[in-house]
Amino acid sequence: MIRCLAVDDEAYATKIIADYISKVPYLTLLGTTTSAIEALTRVQGGEIDLIFLDIQMPDLTGIQFLKLYGGKCKVILTTAYPEYALDGFEHDVVDYLLKPIAFDRFLKAAQKAFNLINLVKEQVAIPAPVVNTTIAVNNQTDYMFIKGESKNKFLKVDYNDILYIEGLKNYVSVFTSAQRIVTYQSLRDLETTLPKPPFYRVHKSYIISVDKIRMVDGNTVYIGDQSIPIGETYRDGFLGMIREAE
Repeated sequence: MIRCLAVDDEAYATKIIADYISKVPYLTLLGTTTSAIEALTRVQGGEIDLIFLDIQMPDLTGIQFLKLYGGKCKVILTTAYPEYALDGFEHDVVDYLLKPIAFDRFLKAAQKAFNLINLVKEQVAIPAPVVNTTIAVNNQTDYMFIKGESKNKFLKVDYNDILYIEGLKNYVSVFTSAQRIVTYQSLRDLETTLPKPPFYRVHKSYIISVDKIRMVDGNTVYIGDQSIPIGETYRDGFLGMIREAE
């Protein structure tokens, strides 16, 4: 069960989120608050797994909250202002919900949070399998550097740690066993730099590490608990590769 907190300076907005949470079996509401400072205290106490956080709030804005909370839980932003989307993703939020929030869009964001939280738990609970880390091809290195959220900040990421990569228009989210990294780059450009194998594009929005596949079922790839669709354009090539490996 994922423990949730709804934070918005308008009480009626927290009631909407609370109602939506009550309809999702794997979510449980621990409380609502109109104070970001109170929310920060509860999050730092370690009792919250997922927070639904408004951005425009007095005393402490949602973006200021993200700079202070220390990554102690997952965050889904809820706001009427789309211009803050980039700021949110640079702070590793799960999703960005624009008000008024439809329940189907809320459910999609909740499912993403569920997959991320359980993927981290799975990686902690189960020792990682021993795999061949020598994935350099044509004298390539076995790592890459990803531009961080500030100038001249770059994060070194080993290819072997990457589970999958999701495209977000002009941004990509790189999911590893320990974290999600959002950076300004197109999925197409990144695809050209990744070694093949183990990386394979299976959808217009996804590149996966074949080494990390748990199961392929029909038109879906499973990596941990994350389900990734196989796009029609990429289906024949990908399934052909899978059959050759039998």
